[in-house]
Amino acid sequence: MKAIVCEAFGPVEDLRVQDVADPVAKPGYVVVDVQAAGVNFPDGLLVQGLYQMQPDFPFIPGNEVAGVICEVGEGVSHVKKGQRVIALSNLGGYAEKVAVQASHVMPLPDSIDVNEGAALVTAHATAHHALKQRAKLQPGETLVVTGAAGGTGLAAVQIGKTMGAKVIAVCSTDEKLALAKEHGADILINYKEKDLKETLKEVTEGKGADVIYECVGGDTFHACSRSMAWEGRLLVVGFAGGEIPKFPVNLALVKGYSVMGVFWGSFTQHDPKGFAANMQELLTWYVQGKVKVVVDEALPLEQATKAMTKVMNREVKGKMVIVP
Repeated sequence: MKAIVCEAFGPVEDLRVQDVADPVAKPGYVVVDVQAAGVNFPDGLLVQGLYQMQPDFPFIPGNEVAGVICEVGEGVSHVKKGQRVIALSNLGGYAEKVAVQASHVMPLPDSIDVNEGAALVTAHATAHHALKQRAKLQPGETLVVTGAAGGTGLAAVQIGKTMGAKVIAVCSTDEKLALAKEHGADILINYKEKDLKETLKEVTEGKGADVIYECVGGDTFHACSRSMAWEGRLLVVGFAGGEIPKFPVNLALVKGYSVMGVFWGSFTQHDPKGFAANMQELLTWYVQGKVKVVVDEALPLEQATKAMTKVMNREVKGKMVIVP
């Protein structure tokens, strides 16, 4: 089969398509014929050696796919050969086939497009876990989402509205803000044109935000850390801006708020039943039209580096997808 293979940490542009052996379904696993693979910001960090996880070489990046099961390993009963599925692969998604632990494979409803299904797993599931298990977001609370037009930011806007929050979208352009508004944002802030801290103070009438879903890092994080409500929850989701900020812990003490890390991949391993329940709720919301994956562009496997670079440069509205 053909796959994108990383043989050493380095620039995204160094990745190449190679011919590699087809995977085999060992006990407890299935093999999926990949029809689409979602592209995520951590994929680019991973191949550069900048992510929390550093796999052995060579490896195939890509952790979310949609496709059809072509082989079922011993002991697997909840899915079958020929079934449309979405899957969390951890690695191996940027390929024509991937072996996946069966517990991380879910049937894909016929009503969901395969490209949207592939892009649903990581971004929406991260936002869902963050707002449900970590922040325990309540109806009527104020939710601020930074990077609100990106894959996981847009997902947080949709899920926050579904959970009954008042959503404030923070983006770098009016075009991105328009997309966030289209998907449910109540208040829009262009942080390139307005002082973020002062604007958040104004739109929350001095109270601050109950929950902030922070994806950007750097100065954006610093403004958010000074814009929290009493007993608020500041969710640390990522650092798309490139700078991992340092946090003055006295701010949490004085304002009585919590800083919460969100590592969805670890959640899936520590609480597989919770992960499965979350995915079932997400798929139900999707069929009901409450959440929606916005696919910016679907590119062939040979253009995977272009897709990854576009994500790393924060040029994407929604999600990028690779189609092997």
